[in-house]
Amino acid sequence: MSHIGSYDERVKNFSWSISEKELDYKPGDLINIGWYCTDRICEQGKGDKTAFIWEGMTGEERRYTFHDIRRASNTIGAFLKNQGIRPEDRVCLFLDRVPELYFGFLGILKIGAIAQPLFSAFGDEALLVRMKDAQTKAIITQRKHIAKVRRIRDQLPWLEHIFIVDYDGKHPLQEKETAFALDREKPVEKLDVYSTQAESPSVLHYTSGTTGQPKGVKHVHYSLISQYLTSKWVLDLHEDDIYWCTADPGWVTGTSYGIIGPWSLGITQCVLDKGFSAEAWYAFIEKHKISVWYSAPTAIRSLMKAGEEAVKKHDLSSLRHLTSVGEPLNAEAVIWSEKVFGLPFLDTYWQTETGSIMISNYPDMRVKPGSMGKPFPGIEAAVLDPATHEPFKEPGKIGLIAFKPGWPAMMRTYWNNEETYRAKFKNGWYLSGDRSSIDKEGYFWFTGRDDDVINTGGHLVSPFEVESALLEHEFVAESAVVSKPDEVNMEVVKAFITLKPGVETNDDTELKIMNFIRKKLSPLAMPQEIEFVDSLPKTRSGKIMRRLLHAREWGEEIGDTSTLENEE
Repeated sequence: MSHIGSYDERVKNFSWSISEKELDYKPGDLINIGWYCTDRICEQGKGDKTAFIWEGMTGEERRYTFHDIRRASNTIGAFLKNQGIRPEDRVCLFLDRVPELYFGFLGILKIGAIAQPLFSAFGDEALLVRMKDAQTKAIITQRKHIAKVRRIRDQLPWLEHIFIVDYDGKHPLQEKETAFALDREKPVEKLDVYSTQAESPSVLHYTSGTTGQPKGVKHVHYSLISQYLTSKWVLDLHEDDIYWCTADPGWVTGTSYGIIGPWSLGITQCVLDKGFSAEAWYAFIEKHKISVWYSAPTAIRSLMKAGEEAVKKHDLSSLRHLTSVGEPLNAEAVIWSEKVFGLPFLDTYWQTETGSIMISNYPDMRVKPGSMGKPFPGIEAAVLDPATHEPFKEPGKIGLIAFKPGWPAMMRTYWNNEETYRAKFKNGWYLSGDRSSIDKEGYFWFTGRDDDVINTGGHLVSPFEVESALLEHEFVAESAVVSKPDEVNMEVVKAFITLKPGVETNDDTELKIMNFIRKKLSPLAMPQEIEFVDSLPKTRSGKIMRRLLHAREWGEEIGDTSTLENEE
């Protein structure tokens, strides 16, 4: 941040109009994220600049300029329009990290439709629940995922189109399916971009809650104002940077900072579409001379496990700025990265609901390893007393992380669930569902979730969703799901299960149940451990007491259970 001004100066003189001005936007103007990330950059004379370097599983590499991504998003947008996709229709992107995912996202936004990116490892059930809730009209997918879509399409009366981006003609297309090949379509040079405004819906991201089904977080085109400026000031992106965000666009980091932020700034970014390995990641950084790297604590801890020797095999001198997101970044990881890369990973804190970075460490600020940092300029953050929802006056007290509503990227509602949305606001504050303390110098220190949602490797898993899926297995009588500590992922899913009479407790039973969950939900939601029990702890009214099981796993005090026994 030092190249533009210090943190304290920025806080003092801050207004979101700084971002509006740089983006040449005035309140009341039309604003379309798809246009801002492509056409606008080309109009600035940067059309021939490399926008995207993509590397696939097999090492295949493709490069695209800003003119290329402008044309590709136009082509996809025009195709969808011709197929009858209208403004505000939900279009699901169910793809691996292939170029069509990135261009499709922008193409959907250009025609005023709503992009609904979903993680491609989701199983049938996870996909069905989210598409049903959104009443999705079309899905863009690949051959490798088509079987999942076919299994659920009869339960989705709103789904009119299934577009397959890599159809090979070997098997006949089925009902509602259409082949779409970007390289065979006539490139669309000019597309009339739909006249979206600040409050026009843009993206629908699904997030997990403690109870009930996943919630659709609705964002609007005006979120660009936050995403642009946070990319510039927190990710510290400069004109000549080569940037790599390791997040999948099925999650909010992968869209806010893996598509919108960098491309609205006209930055070159890289994507590696293959699984994690320290060797592959370091080779990728070295090959493309990546300078700014945005990753997750789970990945960083996995790199730590791979050791220092792996780092020494590569020339990583191109790196100049490292940031992290998704879950708490422990102090050891910051100290380790400083030692091996000569740079600390700077922690950033935000959520699907906030749409952009809220609390962070900044390039010109002293890093306190283990701290989330300070609020982004223009963000009013506090730690509230859970009982009164009033901010704590004195430092050091643990309470609820809360924000004063009104920043541009804040979610506008939960899809079809206004009641749950309203419950997120108390006493004039947005409640994050996380807890922390603030020290004397204003640094925030994360302490944990305020609910039972499991954050495994930066992905939120709903215990309710896993429990519901477990109950569908023929062996399972009852289930309770909690987190348990894990060295790499911080926490993982553990299931306590009572079996139906006659079912044996053995490895085979466990494996069958685990595979069932993996197919239904996703590998992330699959329990890492199943403990078979004769009975689960319950209240008198029959409610399972997850908190007792959680306390046992984490070695915490169970406390007075007499009140819990009567809990309603």
